[in-house]
Amino acid sequence: MEHSTPLITTIAAGFGIALIFGFIAEKIKVPALVGYLLAGILIGPGTPGFVADTHIAAQLSEIGVMLLMFGVGLHFSLSDLLAVKRIAVPGAVVQMGLATALGMGLASWWGWSFGSGLIFGLSLSCASTVVLLKALEANKSLETMNGRIAIGWLVVEDLATVLVLVLLPPLAGLLGGTVIDTGNDAPLWLTIGKTLLQVAAFIAVMLIAGKRVLPWMLWQVARTGSRELFTLAVVATAIGIAYGAAVLFSVSFALGAFFAGMVMRESEFSHRAAEESLPLRDAFSVLFFVSVGMLFEPSILVEQPIRVLAVVAIIVVGKAFAALALVLAFRYPLNTGLTVAASLAQIGEFSFILAGLGQTLGLLSAEGMSLVLAGALISIALNPFLFAAIAPLRRWFLARSEFAQRLERRQDPYAELPMSTERKYLEGQVVLVGFGRVGRRIAAALDARGIPYVVAEQNRELVEDLRKKGMAAVSGNAADPAVLIQAHIAHAAMLVIATPDPLNVRQMADTARMLNPAIEIVLRTHSENESILLSREGIGAVFFGEEELAKGMTNHVLERFTPQTPTPTFDHG
Repeated sequence: MEHSTPLITTIAAGFGIALIFGFIAEKIKVPALVGYLLAGILIGPGTPGFVADTHIAAQLSEIGVMLLMFGVGLHFSLSDLLAVKRIAVPGAVVQMGLATALGMGLASWWGWSFGSGLIFGLSLSCASTVVLLKALEANKSLETMNGRIAIGWLVVEDLATVLVLVLLPPLAGLLGGTVIDTGNDAPLWLTIGKTLLQVAAFIAVMLIAGKRVLPWMLWQVARTGSRELFTLAVVATAIGIAYGAAVLFSVSFALGAFFAGMVMRESEFSHRAAEESLPLRDAFSVLFFVSVGMLFEPSILVEQPIRVLAVVAIIVVGKAFAALALVLAFRYPLNTGLTVAASLAQIGEFSFILAGLGQTLGLLSAEGMSLVLAGALISIALNPFLFAAIAPLRRWFLARSEFAQRLERRQDPYAELPMSTERKYLEGQVVLVGFGRVGRRIAAALDARGIPYVVAEQNRELVEDLRKKGMAAVSGNAADPAVLIQAHIAHAAMLVIATPDPLNVRQMADTARMLNPAIEIVLRTHSENESILLSREGIGAVFFGEEELAKGMTNHVLERFTPQTPTPTFDHG
């Protein structure tokens, strides 16, 4: 008896062939991601043999995007997004505009209409946050300042793309496409206003109601003691909010899931939620990349090789160069510029959605769709290599380019303390490296005791905000001796490293000891092994999070059960 099981067949073929190609890719020192894409091509309609169900694969990949964007939200709080808003917002808007203009110019040269060129350019302008997340995790850069800027940049792109997706249908007629009859004859300005209100309403609901409801709901589920029920609650929340956002507020699945994760981050269960959803996120991310490969038409490589190369050049070279120039224009370091440039040198899920909507509206031809997919496939495959090239490329530039050396040496407006800084911050002060959750608590305690301190922080926007509050702060990576010198480490009483940075902590300590042999050093670590090694090296007082938590709990327990010495009494009679 035959059974029609396209869902099971698609999942089995996708996972099975992706496993084989991913294993081969890793063995030949190529990222497994390339193997997943090739697996999709093999089971797609563009190659002979077995063809998986593309509609089911597309829906499975949507679930993958939701779960992955939910994971991004768990790692990226609203405060992190606001911390990079000064570079992320203008940078993303200008970069998208430049990339769209390049795509429209190329389409015009090919004789395409204005509407086709616009859709084509927009499709090339929006990078994939999913691909970026994978790259940052692989390079251990997710929690770094460069990683936060890159993610914030792409989140702004996603927000802009969502607006474009909603506005395209009513604008289709003006652009020369098919007018979709929705039964709504409202003027264009009213449609735009409604769209903005819908997005604002969703964000308001998530930030106001979601912050109260989600943590309370997870607490109620956690009280049952059922691990599988907690996992179900996390997954149901991610997918349910993403679906509800799309249905009720016309917001994309990806953006809805992102805000769900970002709000859940405020809960004390955020780490457990990330851990429980990780296996599903990994599994469905594989299906996402397989589905991308299935959409690819290999014949375009033979029929239009010059056009494919032109598209790849815009994505990999044009977008990257524009991002690099914008970041450097904001006076950020070369390393930050190269990281953001590599992050944007690819396109992904939103490009497919935009191009697909363009086809539906009669604004983009099948050839345009194939070129977008070809550019996505090649740029995604190249992206891990671009990230791997950041460090050697930076060294090459600095060794051979006087201009790069000038960029590295040029003065950051917040890299030095103002001339008006009081003397108490220049002698006998505490130098506090990092102003995150731990750094803020330490600073609050120092303020309460009236102990002067200077903050050294990589986030220049945060340093700017601290300066406005009258606090002494310098921007830059404290592993660079110049940063500690500007914080007057030579005359400081103590160096407190409040950021968990095992790669650079020794460099910070060595610089401090060289300039101030008598300085006391206090540092934190997340790893027990690192804590032991750093303690043996005698760098300073090392605080390991779990150990300090255990000490605090132990002291509380012992105080509870330690017999109290009775107060002596004296007989005056």
